[in-house]
Parts: sequence; structure tokens; C-alpha cells
Amino acid sequence: MRVVIQRVSEAAVTIAGTVRGRIGRGLLVLVGVEEADTEADLEWLCGKIPRVRVFDDAQGVMNLSVQDVGGEVLVVSQFTLLASTRKGHRPSYCRAAKPDAARPLYERFVARLGQHLGRPVQTGEFGAMMAVSLVNDGPVTLVMDSKLRE
Repeated sequence: MRVVIQRVSEAAVTIAGTVRGRIGRGLLVLVGVEEADTEADLEWLCGKIPRVRVFDDAQGVMNLSVQDVGGEVLVVSQFTLLASTRKGHRPSYCRAAKPDAARPLYERFVARLGQHLGRPVQTGEFGAMMAVSLVNDGPVTLVMDSKLRE
């Protein structure tokens, strides 16, 4: 699995003009599921994301996690995170899991992340055309890949 994590002061996902998920201060997590992903990939990410220290402490040092600051999390599925641009000019998505394999893993990711966080997370809708709006705070953006463990 590959995720892009953005520290936000607010974020929302809208589907067909209706807001599906909205958060204030917290993390926007874009998630791409790869064909080779397993429960171990999901667990590694769900253990890391709530504890990654990207929020400032009293001294202005990024030393606090989303859990520490009582922040919220919005998770949005995004298969394009697994694009390969190695050949030509049109990205290839052959590493991305097919929807019947990706959807259950994505749904377990959302549930498990909520368990690690200690509260439910907001989401978009798997496979839907979504408009994501955000105010990136910092900006702070991280990429994590469960296969590379970074």
C-alpha cells in the first residue's frame, strides 16, 4: 500500500455535489492498494499513521501526532498513487489492485485505522469520482509505502 499523508487545517471530499466527509485539523490520507498487498501492509500503515509526529509542540517542533493533538483523519482511496510513469507519457496502473481485491482491503484499512486512532475516520467513497479540497498546513506532506517500510 502506498499513502500520501497531508497535515491539514481542514479537508473535505465531495461526491456529486454532496459533502461525504469533512475534517478540521488533522490528516488527509490518500490510499492506493497494490495487487501484492496483505493484512501485514495494512497493519504496518495503521500502526504508523496515528503516531507519526507531524504536529508542532509548544516549542514549534514537529513532535506531536494526530492522536496527541486530538486531530481528525479523512481517508480517500486513490489508485493513481500506484502509477508507473517509466515508459511513455501515459501512466500505467498495472500495479494497482483490481476493485474486487482493493475494496475489501481499503475498507479494512479504514476500520483498522479508526481502531488505532481510537475513533472513526471520515472517508470518501471507494471508486467514486470525488472532489477533494484541503488546506495543507505547513505544507506538510509525507509518502509512506508499506513495501519499503518508509
